[in-house]
Amino acid sequence: MTAVPYLALIASVLALLLAYYFAKVVLRADQGTDLMREIGEAIREGAMAFLRREYRWVSVFVAAMFVLLLIVPIDGRPAASFAYLMGAVLSSVAGFIGMRIATAANTRTANAAREGAAKALPLAFKGGAVMGFSVAGLALLGISINYLLWVKWLGVDQAFQVVAAFGLGASSIALFARIGGGIYTKAADVGGDLVGKVEAGIPEDDPRNPATIADAVGDNVGDVAGMGADLFESYAGSIVAPVVLASLLVPVFLEGDSLAGNFGDAEGLLMYPILIGALGMIASIIGALFVRGREGRSLSGQLHTGQYVAMALTVVFAIVGTLVLFSGSPTIGSYELSAPIFLALTIIVGLFGGWAIGFTSEYFTSEHFRPVKGIAQQSETGPATVTIEGIAQGKLSTLPAVVLVVTMIGLSYLFGGLAFGEAGDVIGLYGVSLAAIGMLAVTGVIVAVDAYGPIADNAGGIAEMAELPPEVRGVTDSLDSLGNTTAAVAKGFAVGSAAVTALALFKSFSLTAGDQVFLDINDTAVTIGLFLGAMTPFIFAALTMSSVGRAAQAMIVEVRRQFAEIPGLREGEPGVKPDSRRCVDISTQAALREMLLPGGLAVVLPLVIGFIDVNALGGFLAGAVVTGFLIAIYMANSGGAWDNAKKYIEAGAHGGKGTDAHAAAVVGDTIGDPFKDTSGPAMNILIKVMTIVSLVFVPAFL
Repeated sequence: MTAVPYLALIASVLALLLAYYFAKVVLRADQGTDLMREIGEAIREGAMAFLRREYRWVSVFVAAMFVLLLIVPIDGRPAASFAYLMGAVLSSVAGFIGMRIATAANTRTANAAREGAAKALPLAFKGGAVMGFSVAGLALLGISINYLLWVKWLGVDQAFQVVAAFGLGASSIALFARIGGGIYTKAADVGGDLVGKVEAGIPEDDPRNPATIADAVGDNVGDVAGMGADLFESYAGSIVAPVVLASLLVPVFLEGDSLAGNFGDAEGLLMYPILIGALGMIASIIGALFVRGREGRSLSGQLHTGQYVAMALTVVFAIVGTLVLFSGSPTIGSYELSAPIFLALTIIVGLFGGWAIGFTSEYFTSEHFRPVKGIAQQSETGPATVTIEGIAQGKLSTLPAVVLVVTMIGLSYLFGGLAFGEAGDVIGLYGVSLAAIGMLAVTGVIVAVDAYGPIADNAGGIAEMAELPPEVRGVTDSLDSLGNTTAAVAKGFAVGSAAVTALALFKSFSLTAGDQVFLDINDTAVTIGLFLGAMTPFIFAALTMSSVGRAAQAMIVEVRRQFAEIPGLREGEPGVKPDSRRCVDISTQAALREMLLPGGLAVVLPLVIGFIDVNALGGFLAGAVVTGFLIAIYMANSGGAWDNAKKYIEAGAHGGKGTDAHAAAVVGDTIGDPFKDTSGPAMNILIKVMTIVSLVFVPAFL
């Protein structure tokens, strides 16, 4: 049993070694022509410069939180401060590594596309897998080290609250990375599309458009670094939540006995989430090695092979690992873990529940299904009907997502209870928290498949800007179209796990508060908190949407100015180039400036409410989790549906490019950009940040 954290360390090191190997493969590939190298270097420089500036800004916030954790009377000081710092640093390192290799993979994927999709697909996947296994490997490494350091080796007081601080550090980076990256990428995308495609009538990624380089940079800072930080936080939180919850539930089993010094058989409940993380990591590594490019085979099938192999192995490993860890039906206090197989079933429920949520996202966002085709049909009557139908389909998509999450919560609660028989009411929520680990057990592959998308998108842009033959752009477009679908699936995993993880953290919050919190709907403080919490995701969405709007407006003015003032730019005369650096700077400044208010609110609001009334804070968290989950699903799926409706028309449906239907679809896609890439994805981080802040600081509130 004591070997579990060391197994996790080994698994995390193997993941990082695989990331290193894939990085070497990517960097060895040919970058193509001199012009392709020049374009790729401009994208890389812009992306890395933004990331460095963003980290400098965020480091101020991290330093302030570090000091706050030192001086506020919370459990586990000062160890919690250092655990928090470790979470923030490792998340930043994962983002930096992933960004560096993703920007290197762009030009190499475009060049490989000259030989066909079979060459380009595995290269783009390996570029994304560097981010995937850096994220998962560093997150599991940090959790394992924190568990060994604070729990096993030093035995600090309230060690599990210290472990929770690690999750808070990861959440801090994720929040600002998602918001800042999302604002950056959509300012460039919206501004470039409205002036270039709609007003000037030039193709997407045309080298004449001054915003094209900024758009390519944005794909990396938003959909690679931002998404990587998001999944780092989600993965770490999915393991931290059940570990902390178990530490609070075990004294119930032991009838009030202290955990200090000797856990006995109860230690298995504490280490089980880490074991599943390690086994899922090993399964992900094996699955990633199955992704290979082959001529004549479905691109989607090849890309998803790794994910399906990893999922199947995780099922087998979870069953075997559970039976080994809990062999002999251990007794915890007066309760016997008589049927440990049911704990494995909670993992399996979470794993397939996450896949099912991802599939429903694919149904509502893929051009192969009715919702997107219906939006494309509405384009024949103008942008207003496109907008109406996209909003309707996004809101409708919350129905299957909620049904799946509710079913998953119910089944995992049931299985958690059945594992202990009569202790069902006590341990049921532990089962729910395990479902979140199941959803993200194969995070390495999930992030790899998701990060593949922006790499393929950038490859298409480089092919267009480098004026490669049309058949090369055809290959990159096929890769990009698949990337849009995989991104929607990954967002489904992330937001579904957010809801379940937040529920486990919420239960930990109420257990930590003890008798001083009564979440009674008849309590006026709780009712006030519910309304405030339900409002917060709407305000958060409004702030981030407005930020994109303001930044895009500045981009539109600049692109129009360059078209008007640079002779021959619009006409594409030889030797005439746009000032791309100016557009990159506009997006950078806007993103850094605009991310501060919404990011700060996520931390400040629970602190303010908690110091006023803890019962109000409980209601606040309940309201925020429910509405935040629904808004995240709605916005992500609406945006994805609008995007793929535009691509469906560009492929030839309803008259194809240059028609009024296409112009209407571009407007819908433009509205959807901040939906799916800024406000929607940041919502799942919002609800977890507010919950984990409340958990860490609840001793100070009391």
